[in-house]
Amino acid sequence: MTAIRRHLHRQPELGYHEHATAAFIEEKLAELGITRVKRLMGTGVVAWLGQEEPEPTVALRADIDALPIHEQTGLPFASEHPGVMHACGHDGHVAMLLGAARLLKDCPLPGRVALIFQPAEEADGGAQGMITEGALEGAAVIFGGHIERLYPVGQIAVQPGIICAYTDEFRLAITGKGGHAAKPHDCHDSIVAASALVLQLQTLISRETDPVAPAVLTIGTIQGGSAANAIAEETELTGTIRSVDPTTRTTLFNGLRRMAAGLEGLYQVTTSVTISDGYPPVVNDEAASRIARDAAIAVVGEAGVIPQPRPSLGGEDFSFYLQQVPGCFVRFGARKEGHEQESAHSPRFDFDEGVLPVGAAFLAQAAVAALSRLDELKNVADRA
Repeated sequence: MTAIRRHLHRQPELGYHEHATAAFIEEKLAELGITRVKRLMGTGVVAWLGQEEPEPTVALRADIDALPIHEQTGLPFASEHPGVMHACGHDGHVAMLLGAARLLKDCPLPGRVALIFQPAEEADGGAQGMITEGALEGAAVIFGGHIERLYPVGQIAVQPGIICAYTDEFRLAITGKGGHAAKPHDCHDSIVAASALVLQLQTLISRETDPVAPAVLTIGTIQGGSAANAIAEETELTGTIRSVDPTTRTTLFNGLRRMAAGLEGLYQVTTSVTISDGYPPVVNDEAASRIARDAAIAVVGEAGVIPQPRPSLGGEDFSFYLQQVPGCFVRFGARKEGHEQESAHSPRFDFDEGVLPVGAAFLAQAAVAALSRLDELKNVADRA
């Protein structure tokens, strides 16, 4: 698994372009003697173990894409593709799922296990395409996980309920009247209006949302103006809104539109707001989380299984699978000495490779346990 991870780390590929990655995954599956393999979405791979019949199926998922980041780790197996890096641990996720395949391939399974190697988690949600093309056929439950620098190797965080946020984005265009910088009285300055709005938008978080419902509004880009001696006619802001509560989400959407409209009278500009839905929140199923917790205990012991007391405001397109079938998404402790402060998506991100056998064992154990406890999931669904 370490060799697999390092090979993928050297050869990262962006979402929807993971052609070599998918071919490498297929090669490793073939080496394991796993022959029921299918390409989906061009660069997605699904493999099946166990019985031929599609029901019951337990699905296990790993994401395979990298990020548009120039690596600065100095690792001997650093990215050989300038400007592209596995800065979120997806290389490790692939290695774990292939490790789980190795553990499961000779097991007498009372059902079927689907191994989903999904592209474009960091793009626009490759999970949706995988679902459309049949990755969840026959699935009764799904499990997945993510490498996490906050916890040491040997800990697995399992938490029922919401663990990741809505990841909505917005574009806000401000149009004024451009002109010479020496004659501002003849103009309506879109940059001044945008600057005021950037500061005022933060009061949506500090003064209009419930402080016990976590939320973030971040302006990520400002684009306006073309010359030092000209007043900009147009300025565009883009940003993201993260929330875990539907009421808070609606409050922020409405507040963004209201404040943008308020600029028009204050600064004699016009505004346009476009809000794009991002990933839905990851909501772990209660029964699936019990199975995941028991699987984690079998791997790391009861002391190694910890809660995730607060949801992350990060996003994860595993949420789309959970809209179709119950499941549980966990966090694998992978803190590496000297890299504790480097979060995911940092050009210096790295993790302790000791997490790889932990993740592989968890995924395999969760699959076996779930196949023997599908009645628990059915009973919960029937009561609902």
